[in-house]
Amino acid sequence: EGANYWLSVLTDLHNRGVEDILMACVDGLTGFPEAIATIYPNTEVQQCVIHQIRNSLKYVASKHPKEFMADLKPVYRTVSKEAAEM
Repeated sequence: EGANYWLSVLTDLHNRGVEDILMACVDGLTGFPEAIATIYPNTEVQQCVIHQIRNSLKYVASKHPKEFMADLKPVYRTVSKEAAEM
């Protein structure tokens, strides 16, 4: 599915009475955050952590993904931004 498909889905939800979406977690599909903002402009949109990690792995040498994931796991499991930065 593309962003236009999801725009139609969101429009249908709005027409059925869904007045607002507090937060949306998306997978990186180009145009999806803009489609959400068109129908639900106050929605907080963030990229799914799994997709963020997959995108990060593109920059890791092919022989080091396990070490990278071991170092990254405590960062994304922490309870606060400050703890993650430590």
